Parts: sequence; C-alpha cells; structure tokens
Amino acid sequence: MGELSVRGPWRVFAATAVGVVAVFLNMSGLTVALPTITRELGASPGQADWILLGYMLVTTSLILVFGRIADIVGRRRLYLAGLVVFTAATGLAALSPSAEFLIVARVVQAIGAAAVITNNTALLTDTFPPKTLGRALGWNVTVAAVAQIAGPVVGGAATELLGRQGLFVVCVPIGLIAIVASALVVPPTRPTGGVREPFDLPGAALSVAILTALVLAMTPGATTTTTTTGTTTTTAAGWLPWVCGIAAAALFAVFVLVQTRRSHPLVDVALLRTPAISLVFAAVLANAVSGYAVVLLASLHEQAVGGATPLEAGVLVTPVAVGTLITSAAAGSLFGRFTPRALTSVGMAVTACGLLGFSLTLSATPAPPQTTAPFLFLVGAGTGLFMTPSTSALMLGVPAGRRGMANGLRSTLQNVGYLLSTALALAVTTAGLSAPAQQAAYEGTLNVLASGELHRFVANIRVTGFVLTGIAVAGTVICLAFPTSLRPPPRDAVADPAPATDPSTPSDTHNHDHNDHEPAASRSRRALP
Repeated sequence: MGELSVRGPWRVFAATAVGVVAVFLNMSGLTVALPTITRELGASPGQADWILLGYMLVTTSLILVFGRIADIVGRRRLYLAGLVVFTAATGLAALSPSAEFLIVARVVQAIGAAAVITNNTALLTDTFPPKTLGRALGWNVTVAAVAQIAGPVVGGAATELLGRQGLFVVCVPIGLIAIVASALVVPPTRPTGGVREPFDLPGAALSVAILTALVLAMTPGATTTTTTTGTTTTTAAGWLPWVCGIAAAALFAVFVLVQTRRSHPLVDVALLRTPAISLVFAAVLANAVSGYAVVLLASLHEQAVGGATPLEAGVLVTPVAVGTLITSAAAGSLFGRFTPRALTSVGMAVTACGLLGFSLTLSATPAPPQTTAPFLFLVGAGTGLFMTPSTSALMLGVPAGRRGMANGLRSTLQNVGYLLSTALALAVTTAGLSAPAQQAAYEGTLNVLASGELHRFVANIRVTGFVLTGIAVAGTVICLAFPTSLRPPPRDAVADPAPATDPSTPSDTHNHDHNDHEPAASRSRRALP
C-alpha cells in the first residue's frame, strides 16, 4: 500500500465516517420528525406509511444487489455515486412541496444510501492492513451507533426550528462534506479481474418483488382508501393486502427455486441447509423485528398522547440507542468468556423484558419520562448484547470461503426485520381508528380528539408491544437451541477464528488475508446495520 498503509487508511476512515453519519442521522431522525412532516404536508396515513417504508424497502432490497454490482463497476465508484445520489435526493426532500414528491425523493435517497451502506465496510477492509482492520471496523460501528443516538435529538431539534425541512437541511451539508472528502482520499478500486460471476438479475428482481408484496400485505393503510361521509365509512380495495400476502408467498417459492438452480445465485440457499446457520439467521430476524419499532412506538405515543415536541420525543427515545451502545461495547469482551448461545439468549430475554415493561406502562395520559426510560434502555441493551455473539456464531458455523456471503445475507435479513417491524407497528397502531383519528395519530395531535379514540390508539400500541414481546420470547427460544459447538476457539488456536469485531460490520478479516480463493463478490457483501 505504500504511503497509504501509514496514515492513508485513517483518512479514508474519517471520510467514510462522514457518509455514515449522514445516512444514519437521516434514518433515525425521521422517526421523530414524521408527525411534523405529515402535518405540514397534509399527508394521508397511507402516504405517511410510505414516507418511512419506501426508504426502508428500497434500501433493504438493494443491499445484496449493490454488493454484486460493486464487483462490476468498482467499490469506490459505486460508493461515490451513492453519496451523490443520497445528497441530491436529500436536497429534493427538503424542497418537497407535497407528500407524493417527498416519497419519491425518499426512494431516490434510499438508492444512494444502499450504495453507501453496502460499500462502506468493504472499502475499509480493502484499505486497512490486517493488524488495524479490527480496530477500524470497531470504530466504524461506534460512529454508526453514535449517529443513531444523535439522530432523534438532532432530527427533533432541526424539525422544531425549521419545520418539516429541518432534518434534510441538516443532512445536505454533511453529505456534501462526505462527497468531497471521499473523492479526495478514498483510493481507486478496480472491478474484479479474472472470471467474473454473472449478475443474478432474476434473483434481484424477485427479492424486490417479494419485499414489496410483503410490506403491502402488512400495511393495509398503504393499500386501502377509507372515506367517511356523515356516519358512513367506506373502505376501498380492502382485499388488496390479502392478494399481496398470497403473492409474497408465491414469489418466495419461485425465488427459492430459481436460486437453487442458478450457478451464481444472489443468495446461496445451501447455507440454510445447515441447522446451526439457519438458527442464527432466524434469531437475527426475530431480534430485528422485535426491537426496531419500539422507537417509533414511543415517539408516536409521546407526541400523540403527551403533546411532546419533536425535540422532546427525540430525547425521550435516546435510552434505546444508549443501551445498545453500552452493551455492544461490552459484548466483545464477554464473548471470550461465554458461549454465543448464552449471550444471545440473555440478550433476547432482556429485550423481551424491556418490551413487556414498556407496553405495561403505557397510558392515555402524559407520564414522566422516567416511567418508560428504563424499559427502553433494556430493549436497546438486549439488542446490543445479542448482536456481536450472534454474528460471531454465524462466522463460526460458516465455511471460511462463504463468510462474506453469509454476512451479506445476515445484513439483509436484519434489514428485512427492521422493515417488517416498522410495517407491523404502523398497521396495528392505527387499526380500528376512524379516518380523522388515524390522520391525527400520524400528525401527533390525537390528544385533541375524543378520549375514546385516544384510548384505542394507546391500546393498539400496547398490543403491538405485546406482539413484539412474543417475537422476542420466540427469539430467546431459538437462541437456546444454538449448538454448544458454536464457541470461540482457544486464544492460542492456530485455526482461522471468527472475527471479533462488532457483528453489524463483521470484517471477514481472515478471508481478506488468507482465503484468496473466496470470490470477490462474496467479500464485497458486507454492510452496516
């Protein structure tokens, strides 16, 4: 690497860290800004759903796809293009005159964010020497976690000061700095040489179609139109969610069939035939579904019931991110003392306790923040404790030459979980509410309507919390089924150990150093959470 190996890698880290901050501030900050955006743009409940879900759907769909495309066009080129698209779309989002325009801008934003997320860790893996790569990836995760913590507070403050444009206005200059810095210091990368694996276009198209149909099935408000005339309420296209659910199941069956018959599939279905690996994947999905939506639920509750401002709501949900940051930092040292089965099952159990406590303490009257804060902290702490050992368990159970692909699939499943968690929360919390009450719930003004609607809304949030608690309990059971063979090797072992970095960005360091036979396409599939 020449001079790059001395100081250059940390310059690359600093430049890419700015891009990580821009993406994660935007992602976590929108949760508390949604009521203001809905209110000022006059968005319908279905449009408000898609302001959140459209971004998550596109980002999740493109994680594996962009991992393959990077091998064709080069990681640096795709990363910079992603930053440009993300920043330009963020500017358009700030200028959005309508909800429809904002949804389109958010979809374009998601395309750029997916390119950034997919290539960030791979660029660091290509740039850093083996002896410092683990430290760099650990700091990379820390930057993402801090941005997630700051997102609700920054988003809330910016929204309170500047209105619906606030969060996007803050993210635009950060994106511009990331573009300039990355263009100056990120070293060029060349497309993969030798025999290039063909891009699995049918697999990519099917994966996007499956996720879209699944989200439409789980979010009736996004596919139905409710109109109220006098005392009569009419719902149009109420059958569409059922059709979408059937379509999602059929498309999934076709996807599995296509993947098993392709020489170079987007997803290696053979990985799922190993029970230990399947259990880890199932646990990752359960953890993501159970814990992710709690921030959205708490934010909607505080603004709709307590009349909290966006900034106050942002501060109230920070215990989740703080808990994640603290326990994810501690999990690395605990992994050497306890098995992945022990750590992951305890993490999922702690998440379940936090969700149960949060659900039981909700009420239709404003409550002091200390009522829910300890339980929100437990949800985050359980998630942080789960993440590192779960990914390490995956790396221990997967052959060295497949670790990159396995981690790409893990990252995709994790994001699918986030998407399903959000869709579930949005669908259940507004179920049974009248059209005006649904609108008020999204706008954060439900407390001015009849108390009956407010009590139903709170009951719906509580039911959502109980459902998420059940999923966390199921995840605990799955973790307890992990085989005891999934444990770190002795410290003096010569065999290829699992990466000890945070699971949200496993480095696959040993593949990078010693396993030159691993396809570059596999090595590139590394993504942030």
